[in-house]
Amino acid sequence: MAIYDLRPWLSTPETITSCPPGLEYLYQINQLTVCQYFDPLGVLRKFETSKTYEILNNQGQIIYFAEERNNCFLRHLCGFSRPFTITIYDNVGRDVLALHKALKCSCCWSRCCLQKLKVEAPPGETIGYVYQYFHPFLPKFKIKNENKEEVMKIRGPWLVFSCLRDLNFNLLTVDEEMVIGKISKQYSGFVRGILTNGEKFGIQFPFDLDVKIKALMLGATFLIDYMYFELWP
Repeated sequence: MAIYDLRPWLSTPETITSCPPGLEYLYQINQLTVCQYFDPLGVLRKFETSKTYEILNNQGQIIYFAEERNNCFLRHLCGFSRPFTITIYDNVGRDVLALHKALKCSCCWSRCCLQKLKVEAPPGETIGYVYQYFHPFLPKFKIKNENKEEVMKIRGPWLVFSCLRDLNFNLLTVDEEMVIGKISKQYSGFVRGILTNGEKFGIQFPFDLDVKIKALMLGATFLIDYMYFELWP
């Protein structure tokens, strides 16, 4: 485990019996920031390296740290289509979440290539899934619980390749009638956006949203990053 920043870690919260271990950090918050660690060697070599992230609360305290775990061959050969496992751990090094994506082609015109993410909390115990579903123009996802019942939807913007503004992926009720949160790909500035591979996302949700759905939104953020903002090595 490596820490790349001097930001303070949030102290370990008290255990909540109804909450999966480690997700107590999400219980009393309504927003997160996900910052990818900038790897200068990856940029200079034009070679895809494992991604690492810090996950912060609205006070800039680190809640979790995330690491991609797969092999160098797959990262370079498959690029943004690669399978991955992202492990998310807390300030004592405890594995809190595991995110799993299988290898799939990223052709948006084929239904058989739609992406899926499985979310486990703690690792080994599935709490839900994020499914991409087909739409000819918009990025759309379904958030499902451990029983594969639909609990939320995510709808992205028509154009996801602009580096000059924030891009919002709205969290919707199942009937798509109400926006209750969002995942925002935040504009990092022209020079940084062109020359670096470090991304930054903001996540907003209601305070009283089920803590598992908050964790699934966090998982969806990583899937969106890999699908739409990953550059081929």
